[in-house]
Amino acid sequence: MPSIQQNTLYLLTPGSYVSRDHLTLRVEIEKQVKLSVPIHHLESVCVFGPSTLSPPAMDLCWEHGVAVNFLSENGYFQARVTSVADTSVTLRRAQFRTADDTKKSAGIAQNLIAGKIQNARNSLLRAARETEEKEEAAHLDRACEELARSLHSLAQADCLDLIRGIEGMASKVYFSVFTMLLKQQREDFSFTVRTRRPPRDRVNCLLSFLYALLRHDCISALTSCGLDPFVGFLHMDRPNRPSMALDLMEEFRPWLADRVAVTLINRRQVAAEHFREREGGAVEFTDEGRKLVIKAYQERKQESLTHPHLEQNLRIAQLPFVQARILARHLRGDLEEYLPLIPR
Repeated sequence: MPSIQQNTLYLLTPGSYVSRDHLTLRVEIEKQVKLSVPIHHLESVCVFGPSTLSPPAMDLCWEHGVAVNFLSENGYFQARVTSVADTSVTLRRAQFRTADDTKKSAGIAQNLIAGKIQNARNSLLRAARETEEKEEAAHLDRACEELARSLHSLAQADCLDLIRGIEGMASKVYFSVFTMLLKQQREDFSFTVRTRRPPRDRVNCLLSFLYALLRHDCISALTSCGLDPFVGFLHMDRPNRPSMALDLMEEFRPWLADRVAVTLINRRQVAAEHFREREGGAVEFTDEGRKLVIKAYQERKQESLTHPHLEQNLRIAQLPFVQARILARHLRGDLEEYLPLIPR
């Protein structure tokens, strides 16, 4: 069934058909109208799996600046259709020049990864304080110490390859104890190593899907402030790869996407029945599972926290846009360096 969450229309059922009815998008499944939504209520459309938008529906989206994002059923980003950007070309030129300057790119990448590692470390420190198992607490403490050493090494890193190497090692340490964040359903949600394309277990399936939702938000945030989401500093350029969005989402992964995943499992809101295994070992969501995760993610985004640099209380949904603007200010020369978000 289609659903609307925070001005985004999610098409989750394969075979959905979207047509135009004056200034309204009409969603049909098996020739039955399931939803009609005025275009001015939308900011974007996310299409999961093989569904269709008619040319008039696409034209309506284009006219009103509603981006249409196409993703696989598992949430892998495939394409984005949007109208011509009307924001500052000078900002994008500054972005492209910085991306071509390896020293400047390394400076931004260094701060992005520092934010990611520190946020991951904060999650593990919290888990170590809360666990009643002494052995688990010791494992978590050792992982935190290793992440602290990674931060120290990162501060000395002066090239992108070294920064990427430190990030890779830190991620390996973090995910080596990730299962210790789970207080419930460990048997059904066993996890040993991060796997993608395809995910090989339920935890990886859950993480990959949440990262896809987060990537969509980062693409929207970057586009809205005039940056090109496909030209990044940490992630290398590849066809159809939103490198800048992947850069921006790094600091959000541990405390937003990962925390939603852990909460869903620990509260038993998601269970083994919400997944299925395909031939070859790939694990994917059922339709009900996808809807459940999207709902939880959007509800999490409605919570608020105080931005440590702005000292303002903001909804989490606003934070990718805030960080994109901070990045834009740095690229324009208004800020000496990019300041990653590390929630208190």
